[in-house]
Amino acid sequence: MNTTATGTDALSAAFGALADPTRRAILSRLADEDATVSQLAGPFDISLPAISRHLKVLETAGLIERSVDAQWRRCSLVSSGLKPVADWIETYRQFWENQFDALDDYLKQAEPAREENSHESDSGEDHE
Repeated sequence: MNTTATGTDALSAAFGALADPTRRAILSRLADEDATVSQLAGPFDISLPAISRHLKVLETAGLIERSVDAQWRRCSLVSSGLKPVADWIETYRQFWENQFDALDDYLKQAEPAREENSHESDSGEDHE
């Protein structure tokens, strides 16, 4: 498989994982500190197997990693897993910044003409 397809697959997997609010909440929790599956399940009104399925999606997308520490299964955030998402969003952020800069330039150029037309309208009203 070529690198473009791999990158696209990683991006699709990451966006698919991020599409679910439960998985986003799990990532938010893991951004603070590593946690066990039980700790992650605590705030949710869903079963441990359901949490495990969410964790599997996050792990497959490369957003978290799981390890065994004695009898505990610990989860941790993989910061590099979000890099494809951040890079993709950055491309569009730059596009929109360029669009806003072009609009700002246009408005600055149009302002003197608008002010000139405004003064001509004002002076025309004084003569009537």
